[in-house]
Amino acid sequence: MNEKRPIDRRTMLKTLAGAGASCLTLAAGAQEGGGVPASEIDSLDRAVGRAYTEPERALMARGMAENRAALQALRAFPLTETSEPSLLFQPILPGTALPTGKPCMKLSKPGRRTHTAADGELAYASVMQLSEMIRTRKISSVELTAFYLDRLRKHGDELHCVINLTEALAMRQAERADRETMGGKWRGPLHGIPWGAKDLLAVKKYPTTWGAAPYAEQVTTYTATVAERLDAAGAVLCAKLSLGELAMGDVWFGGLTRNPWQPNKGSSGSSAGPASALAAGLVAFAIGSETLGSIVSPSVRCGVTGLRPTYGRVPRTGAMALSRSMDKLGPMARCVEDCAAVLGAICGPDGSDQTAIAAPFRWDASVPLKELRVGIDEASFAEVAKDAADGPVYAAVIETLRRLGVKLVPVKLPAMGPAYDALAGLIIGCEGAAAFERLNSDGKLSKLAQQGENSWPNIFRVGSLAPAADYITAMRIRRNLQVEFEKAVADVDCYVTPPYGSLVATNLTGHPTVITRCGMVNGLPRMVEFTGRLCREDAALRVALAYEQATEWHKQWPKRFGGTV
Repeated sequence: MNEKRPIDRRTMLKTLAGAGASCLTLAAGAQEGGGVPASEIDSLDRAVGRAYTEPERALMARGMAENRAALQALRAFPLTETSEPSLLFQPILPGTALPTGKPCMKLSKPGRRTHTAADGELAYASVMQLSEMIRTRKISSVELTAFYLDRLRKHGDELHCVINLTEALAMRQAERADRETMGGKWRGPLHGIPWGAKDLLAVKKYPTTWGAAPYAEQVTTYTATVAERLDAAGAVLCAKLSLGELAMGDVWFGGLTRNPWQPNKGSSGSSAGPASALAAGLVAFAIGSETLGSIVSPSVRCGVTGLRPTYGRVPRTGAMALSRSMDKLGPMARCVEDCAAVLGAICGPDGSDQTAIAAPFRWDASVPLKELRVGIDEASFAEVAKDAADGPVYAAVIETLRRLGVKLVPVKLPAMGPAYDALAGLIIGCEGAAAFERLNSDGKLSKLAQQGENSWPNIFRVGSLAPAADYITAMRIRRNLQVEFEKAVADVDCYVTPPYGSLVATNLTGHPTVITRCGMVNGLPRMVEFTGRLCREDAALRVALAYEQATEWHKQWPKRFGGTV
């Protein structure tokens, strides 16, 4: 199907260009010890869409020069990309009901597997199936880890999805898992399971490149909270996987990450490596990140299951920051319940990320569907029904859900309109420019692989000139969108759409979404999306799991890499 509402960097740039040059960044042309010349104020005035009078500009001259000096002092302060701002976005509105009680993880029973490490089908087994095999000693973690490492070496370069293997660490973790299994210690469903990290997650003593040449040799002295929690859960880190440079697209300093279904094309991004590696059966699960589609879009392209959690659900400590009020970390896998198991291991406050939400994740695969209120965005399904090839796929989704006993309640999502449409581009441009101000001031933006109008160097330069007052105005309008969105979904626990049905809005409001397989058209996957209320990943995952169990789509993978299609 044609992707709806794609992430349009050109639109983003137009938004930022509309903001123009900031009256707060007026280094050029100011007279030493005096005010900014009126002619320059006039130019900047017009660039940002203001209409101050000549007397008003005269009054502004000295204050703007003082701002220039203040900004120069701020830029000289030794901040790094990991320095956090004293400004927090809060997705939870007053009166929002959050889950209560203790966290729980009640998983369904996995189907039996009897494969050996040499069996090609092992590559596409689910986390739940692999976990049961390790627990019952049908396979060891060392055998499974060696199996995936071999596949990473064999196919990683072909797909450009691996930046660095973490083989020594992986084997240590796998050996520990096997010792504990033999000794009767079981850490849970991720015990001994190999995984891959999008290479914006720091891992001590290993390169963390952010997909960008200026950071290709960056080695941290710390490990991201998510990686530490997965280690504590017994998981085995096999590789740092590719991302589009600085979390945009699928191009990094090593090339274009490929889609296993169409290896001559890109995997989309920016969680390009995780999606590609999962679709090729190179790891059992991965961690991706999303600011504006970076889990959803590559999941759609590569046909893998992706979960973008509620903003703040997963701490981002030790992860590259792009847009601190929009960045989210989440699991990617080949099956829905695998994502639930991973979320259970990585969510919750860590004492460092101030945005982390203290709400329990309660997963019970046996919750009856009749206990959940499920909405449907009829407008987005009506749009996709116009497509001759994809229309029947999504009609079948609705039919299957109803056959499962799901009563679909229509929801009318807020219309975006010019102001709401402008938010994401402006916010990401401003926050990204701030996050990578040092890269800009040091003149290293020129070292990035992509240098077009819609690439980061230009976006950061334009974003650095947006008026601070307008950024705050954007955040006020964003709050209005939050309120409207909560009203729209107040009567459901989750709702269903085709891909991208509400991607921009929900990345701004912080709502969680899971995307999973629903069909094949012309040899390529088709996906369906379930979006939950804030901190109701469990509801979206439960409906998605029921749909997955009623179909066979998640069992079809590229034959080129050992699958069946």
